[in-house]
Amino acid sequence: MSVTNSQDSQTVDQSQAEEDYPLTAVPLYARKSFLSMAFMLLGFTLYSGTFFAGGLVGPAFRFFPDLVGLLVVGNLILGGYAAALAYIASKTGLSTVLMARFSFGSVGSRWVDFLLGFTQVGWYAWGSGLIADLLNQLAGVPESWNWLIILFFTYFFCITAYIGYRAMDWYSRIAVPAIIILMLWSLTISANQIGGFEGLQAVQPSGELGIGAALTIIVGTFISGGTQATNWSRFSDSPRTATLSTLAAFFIANGFVVFGGAFSALVYQNSDMVMVMARQGLLVAGFILLFLNMWSTQDNTIYAFSIAFSHMFRTKKRTFFVLIGATIALALAWGGIYESSQFINFLILLGTFIPPVGGVVMADYWLYRRGQFPSLDEPQPAFNWAGIAAYVIAAAIAYFTGKAGIGIAPVNGIIIAAVLYPILTKVIPQPTGTTALK
Repeated sequence: MSVTNSQDSQTVDQSQAEEDYPLTAVPLYARKSFLSMAFMLLGFTLYSGTFFAGGLVGPAFRFFPDLVGLLVVGNLILGGYAAALAYIASKTGLSTVLMARFSFGSVGSRWVDFLLGFTQVGWYAWGSGLIADLLNQLAGVPESWNWLIILFFTYFFCITAYIGYRAMDWYSRIAVPAIIILMLWSLTISANQIGGFEGLQAVQPSGELGIGAALTIIVGTFISGGTQATNWSRFSDSPRTATLSTLAAFFIANGFVVFGGAFSALVYQNSDMVMVMARQGLLVAGFILLFLNMWSTQDNTIYAFSIAFSHMFRTKKRTFFVLIGATIALALAWGGIYESSQFINFLILLGTFIPPVGGVVMADYWLYRRGQFPSLDEPQPAFNWAGIAAYVIAAAIAYFTGKAGIGIAPVNGIIIAAVLYPILTKVIPQPTGTTALK
């Protein structure tokens, strides 16, 4: 029996509906249109933190065709990966952490919960620190107030996530058009400042970064988000809606933000578009941009954490974990995560260790189960050793090939995991199910 069919009735526990179905498939009557999905996912990917990835990559390459080509390829990889998972989510109504129960086992999937949830709460904490830092630099707010700024925004931005999909949907419909307009305004001024295309071509690369490392950074900035975009694409009214809206968000919108950071770094030697807008005399507009895009991503980020940890602890109380996640992020932000010198390494590690999860999940759905997951009520083994082994091997290969500059670490991880999993399911005996999700 397919998951979708088993859940396609209005007898779904009302408490699951009120909590956005953290432990069940989203029923067909609760699905959303392309417009709703597009705004939601665009809001998720239009994130200030992604500017910094563009700033890391931009100065190391000639603008065209080198930099532009890297941005297209990197975001196409990211968009294609996220869209493939989105397709499965729409067909089944499941989030990635629920899919992982089949490919990693009922207990083994808790590693996926932790990996995806922790990275999201880390981004949430980093975002709170970013806001405090920009207020220090641009508004002259004393650093002694940072603890209060971080406290306020950490809990303020989780309001829409606490309410759930409907609140995040309507906020994104307001924020996304405004964010795009403000970014285009700033980029137009930047282009005029440097002398258009000819001026950009005249800028000589000033950094040293290999193509593989650059693509890993581009993909790594949002690979965790792409792996968890299923939290929203599972609400899509059709696989077409899920695929196109996710591709638009992760290829076009995320690419636009990375491009904005790279462009700003080339023109002003500063990838932070808010700082750039201040230099352009658009300080108020810069603050509006910061507020809108931080909120539109932060609420999605802490929402993703709540889905992952609801599954980890097998509880329907998603809203409880919104508050728990915000509190953990608060502690990390107060602890100085934004100022950490290891942030670049964090980006690269995200681009290395998370993609194999998606590779295993996709191989399990398409190659092993032939496009149909069993019912969530069907008992699963505690550990699916084929999935675990495929993940560990793929992650290790991605890490070492990335360090050696062989290929593109995220792509290596996805491909190796997807190839290994069906092979290992034939080699490693599959235990009978012992644990059903309650």
